[in-house]
Amino acid sequence: MSTHYRLLSQLDSCFDSLVVNLNSLAKLLKKAQLPCWMMGCETQAASHERLALALLDLWYVDGQDGRVTRSYPGLVMCNEKIWQQLGEVNYAKVAFSGAIDAIRRESPELLNDARRSLVERHPKLHAHLSAEGLARLHLKQCWRQIPGCTTPLRQVRFSWYSNGRSIRRLTYKEAVYRLEQMNTEAPHIKLQLQKLASIPETTPLAQVQNQAPLMRANLFFDNQLPGLPERQAMNIAMPLFILSKNSQLPPFNAPSATPPEKRTRAKRSDAQLEEEAFLPSIRVFKYKD
Repeated sequence: MSTHYRLLSQLDSCFDSLVVNLNSLAKLLKKAQLPCWMMGCETQAASHERLALALLDLWYVDGQDGRVTRSYPGLVMCNEKIWQQLGEVNYAKVAFSGAIDAIRRESPELLNDARRSLVERHPKLHAHLSAEGLARLHLKQCWRQIPGCTTPLRQVRFSWYSNGRSIRRLTYKEAVYRLEQMNTEAPHIKLQLQKLASIPETTPLAQVQNQAPLMRANLFFDNQLPGLPERQAMNIAMPLFILSKNSQLPPFNAPSATPPEKRTRAKRSDAQLEEEAFLPSIRVFKYKD
């Protein structure tokens, strides 16, 4: 068996398993009609419709930024059967992610063809998706896990987190390399290369990426045993499934549908990076003295 055939066969199998398990979960939820709430929905019926959409949303829409994933914050009560199926879904997501990683390691040139072939395996689905402008598979939306909670909850508080940043150390040589990949004849790149040449090569640098606003859920647990945490915060792009014999959702707040325009949290007094970017073209900052 050739490497290409083996990798594509494994990916096809994992994708089929993911689709089958997602459809099974959606059917169980539709049949059970347990309480749920999805952000932006006013009624239970609307929440159930949006929940089904969230589970099966694996596609790019026309014009969607490839770095953006659609978010579906919500709360869903579930029974043991639904909980077990949720586990099957998350396992299928991990297997699918592993199959993609295997292609990237062994035959990265296969990835684009592999994504197209997955959609074309389902002719009726492909025709519908093409008509809707959804014929490209969104890998991150395929493998992102659906969160769950088995601990009794006293309440859930949702809030927007709009000021997240990804910060990674960058060496002097890496900064030079990244700038040299740009138009080195441009005045602003020349200036930044000169600035870089003026500091010691041992100077610590950091590259900063602002993260898109995301929803955060603060879970407050009920009837805590000694030594266990009273609360937990999690980023929540998918609805939180709550395994409980209680037929009601825990108390929760309904946040605004859009993040605040201005910063709502005070800047940290112990920030280690300078305020202004040292090399703005590659978002590199120096550390404070």
